[in-house]
Amino acid sequence: MTKPFRRPKKRGPAPQTDKRDQYLRLMAQGMSNSAACRELGINRRTGTRWRYGRKEVDRTGRERIYAPITEQPDDGAISPRFLSEDERIAIADMLRTGASLRAIARELQRSPATISREVRRNRDPSTGTYHPFRAQRRATVRRARSKEGKVRRDSELKTYIQLRLNQRWSPEQISQDLRTAFPDEPERHLAHETIYQAIYLTYRGGLERLPDTLRTGRQARRRRRRADQRATRFIDPGKLIHQRPADIDGRQVPGHWEGDLIVGQGNRSAIGTLVDRTTRYVMLLHLPGGRTAEHVRDALIDVFADLPRELARSLTWDQGSEMSRHDEFTAATGIPVYFCEPASPWQRGSNENTNGLLRQYFPKGTDLSSYTADQLDAVAAELNNRPRKILGWQTPTELFAKLVATVD
Repeated sequence: MTKPFRRPKKRGPAPQTDKRDQYLRLMAQGMSNSAACRELGINRRTGTRWRYGRKEVDRTGRERIYAPITEQPDDGAISPRFLSEDERIAIADMLRTGASLRAIARELQRSPATISREVRRNRDPSTGTYHPFRAQRRATVRRARSKEGKVRRDSELKTYIQLRLNQRWSPEQISQDLRTAFPDEPERHLAHETIYQAIYLTYRGGLERLPDTLRTGRQARRRRRRADQRATRFIDPGKLIHQRPADIDGRQVPGHWEGDLIVGQGNRSAIGTLVDRTTRYVMLLHLPGGRTAEHVRDALIDVFADLPRELARSLTWDQGSEMSRHDEFTAATGIPVYFCEPASPWQRGSNENTNGLLRQYFPKGTDLSSYTADQLDAVAAELNNRPRKILGWQTPTELFAKLVATVD
């Protein structure tokens, strides 16, 4: 008799070792089960099972008993993803023979970055010699340290970071700003990844994560995936992007803008977005009457009428039907319009990035017609006053103001 086909069971998530250790510490401090679970972000029943153990009966009627979790002795075993003592000895031997870091990485089947970081951390500053046993002792000490992160231990630093998160600064912007705010305190200079971990691992970082703290709004980290490409709806391509003058591609001359629409609930409302390719300065188009070609044309004419000619040289858009009257816009303003190739949003990279930032203020599914022109100006001002890495941590407002003063 043929046995019925059964799908293989999916493996569950890896054991939450760090959370279990933290749970034990919180309980030892006298915290209640509910409070400890709330602190760690786990279900209260999970904490109860960890504390008292559990009993389960499988399909065959066999009873299985899982004991309560307890402090586990350190037997010296470490995860294979960390360098072992034997590997550190091999690194030292190969360095003495003159092997390169990449050759060592290939031999040990490790990332070159792992070997480079290991050698850099544990070289003798005076002689340049790598000491494997000293490196192993330091690694053992680091593993035994508290799992509580830097942000949680430093209340002043935590408050400083939380304030900027509430202002919708990105972790990378905050990381760079810490170097300016605490120039003589290198222990408070954090990598942006440390801030991300403090946000997503509440029991380590203690930062409050509101729904719109981060631009993505996601509750858990995940792998990046390629965004879906948009289909073009523009029939007459007009001047295509490869016809633009070469100085536009170099981003050295201001006044070349990229534009697009972000649409609201049911595609019934929209906001126009414009960003200068050189300064990343953002302007938003108020479209209360709709997003037809006539509405977009009139809004563009109005917004560019307030700019000096030197700061309104060209406009690059995708092939959306809202720009079907681009020739009328050009006739009224003298500003040429260039269109991206179909399904090529990356050709307007600055604008696509800006639209992503704006979704933190205008989530998908929102009725965008409910926003006033003043509210849009306030959002644009907040974006323009953020320091940008691409600008050497200056703000778009600072750079754009200098240009306006120059042409005036």
